[in-house]
Amino acid sequence: MNKKHQSRDARTAKAARAANLARQRQRQRTLWISVIAVVALVLAGLTGWAIYASQQPVDYAVPANTTADEAGLVDGDGPVTVEIWLDFHCPACQTFEEASAPALDALVDEGTITRVYYPVSFLDRASTTEFSTRSAASAACAADGGAHEQYVQALLAVQPPQGGAALSNDDLIQVGESVGLTDPAFAECVRDQQYRSWTRHATDHAAQQGVTRTPTVRVNGEEVPPLTEAVLEAVEDAQAGS
Repeated sequence: MNKKHQSRDARTAKAARAANLARQRQRQRTLWISVIAVVALVLAGLTGWAIYASQQPVDYAVPANTTADEAGLVDGDGPVTVEIWLDFHCPACQTFEEASAPALDALVDEGTITRVYYPVSFLDRASTTEFSTRSAASAACAADGGAHEQYVQALLAVQPPQGGAALSNDDLIQVGESVGLTDPAFAECVRDQQYRSWTRHATDHAAQQGVTRTPTVRVNGEEVPPLTEAVLEAVEDAQAGS
């Protein structure tokens, strides 16, 4: 074979390699385009599902006498609002309620304040029976019976120590009976944990409101120290400013 033929064959082989390389690169580009398209579709699907899920109603029963956001239990109808986030297994909540309840009860009775209790379940791990959730749910049952404010105070007064089984559902029912909740519907509500999902809603709402500890107290939306004197002073200031 002469040099001319050898040169032509070399050029042909080189062209073939170049063409093959171009085809490989095209296949790789096509593959990556397909992968990106699939990923985009998956992400779009996940985003769409997240939006869809966020727009679906939360499945929980709503007790009587709740706030507009269905997270708090309302007592009274005065122009100044006192909001109290509490956990029934929180010793500081017991201390605050014992100290402040008589004064706040009087302000409710005279029409000065609207008191809102937000029972939350921050301390479920402090018992072996999720006492925080069960007790908050039982307070919602008490709201249906028209006595949640009395029940809140009575339940905090017999607060069990942390670390054990805490109070049973039968114990919670007995606390209710001590404040006049003798209707069998209350006992059934507690045993069935009718408002367990509502308690989760109330706890989620607390987190959305920036509540990270109990007790948290706000007067007309402004947080105040959980001390009786501080709360009463804030109520007076709110009255003066209205």
